[in-house]
Amino acid sequence: MTTNSTALPLPASFALDRRLQLPLVILLALAAPLIALAMGKSWVRVLDFALLYVLLAIGLNLVVGFAGLLDLGYIAFYAVGAYTWAFLASPHFGIHLPFWIVLPLGAAFAALAGIALGFPTLRLRGDYLAIVTLGFGEIIRIFMNNLNQPINITNGPQGIDSIDPLTIAGLDLSKDLELFGFQISSLLLYYYAFLACVVLAIILVRRLQISRIGRAWAAIRDDELAAKAIGIDTRMMKLLAFAMGATFGGVSGGLFAAFQGFVSPESFSLMESIVVLTMIVLGGMGNLAGVIVGAILLTALPELLRHFAVPMQMALFGKTLLDPEVLRMLLLSLAMIVMMLVRPAGLLPARTRYAHRDRRNA
Repeated sequence: MTTNSTALPLPASFALDRRLQLPLVILLALAAPLIALAMGKSWVRVLDFALLYVLLAIGLNLVVGFAGLLDLGYIAFYAVGAYTWAFLASPHFGIHLPFWIVLPLGAAFAALAGIALGFPTLRLRGDYLAIVTLGFGEIIRIFMNNLNQPINITNGPQGIDSIDPLTIAGLDLSKDLELFGFQISSLLLYYYAFLACVVLAIILVRRLQISRIGRAWAAIRDDELAAKAIGIDTRMMKLLAFAMGATFGGVSGGLFAAFQGFVSPESFSLMESIVVLTMIVLGGMGNLAGVIVGAILLTALPELLRHFAVPMQMALFGKTLLDPEVLRMLLLSLAMIVMMLVRPAGLLPARTRYAHRDRRNA
């Protein structure tokens, strides 16, 4: 006779630890920029970019982790959101709309781009879907790179600068704020604005995951034919996955343009799509916590290498053998190989993916 280990009551200390997890995460998220500020403003900037990548990873996780649709052109939606902000809030066309108009428009245009990508790929899966989405991402980048003649729309490879910053209720986040005699850096203001967007995204995605839509995506991911057999409209669910995932990419792109003040096609290369996908694979596809951890780790890795790789090589060998960017790609590749061999489900795998296996082994 077999016994089910999951039926055993959990120790009280473990339950207490579970109750403390959320407050500890909230405290860490709020205190992280203050800790980073003690090491230098550049580390706060890294945290700002980490939150933008978290938004991107959450959006791509909807498509790849929840619906099981491999998308290698996801960075195109990031570009759509960024260029929408650049067109509607910069001197390029002389338009300066407020963020509460520009950001939703960028998200809407990105969602339309996601639907445009989804329609021709409804019958594709696996490698074929990956190739088509990869081509879509490259098409968007090439368009942005060449739409500067005969009419200058994107300013080509020179990009668009002097983009309006994020302004909330009259507060310009690009300028330091003086409050009660204290000087609050603009990097901190952007961090908490981005953190609010990430929290809203997490709440929305968690609700989606446990809704009928989320369960339909899970069914399509596990077995599309079986999903059709039980009455799920797989066409609409796939289009919805592409549109919802693209929406997060558009929001992240708009915030990136406001934060950076400059956009160019170089920021939306294929490598960026691969990096975001790697964040999901490393953290754990289908698991929000894993996606967030993967995004933060892979955003911090290049900066750590820039600060420590060159001095260490100089101390050990007297010269720089590997450029930090080359070393980053080498370590990233090795990490992915090790993960595939040791933990193919990621650092924090989604529990629902292996629940049936646990029941079978009970």
